[in-house]
Amino acid sequence: MKNLVILIGRIAAAPETRQSGETSITSFTLVTDRPKIVDGRTVKNDKGYTETLAEFHRITCFNGLGGSVAKHKAKGDMVEVQGRLHYSDWTDREGVKRYSVEIVADEVLFL
Repeated sequence: MKNLVILIGRIAAAPETRQSGETSITSFTLVTDRPKIVDGRTVKNDKGYTETLAEFHRITCFNGLGGSVAKHKAKGDMVEVQGRLHYSDWTDREGVKRYSVEIVADEVLFL
């Protein structure tokens, strides 16, 4: 079995770092594009270019990797993220069950 994610995209906003005990946690949003498909066909604009839809992915990095990303990367920078999917669930203050998914990065390559 394998849980592996590889994404290449642009950082949507400046990475944010927080501390949890002795662990440093850096998070950022990665934007990727995919072709827009309607009725099973790729949509082209009036100039013949393929239209795309943006997808946003939550990325989490720990300790040294996160520190490197926070120090050297900014909004708009292109990176490749390799990691794994992580699912979470919790109950909020109003008693509503909430769910989230994020990519826990093992590697972030600066492109």
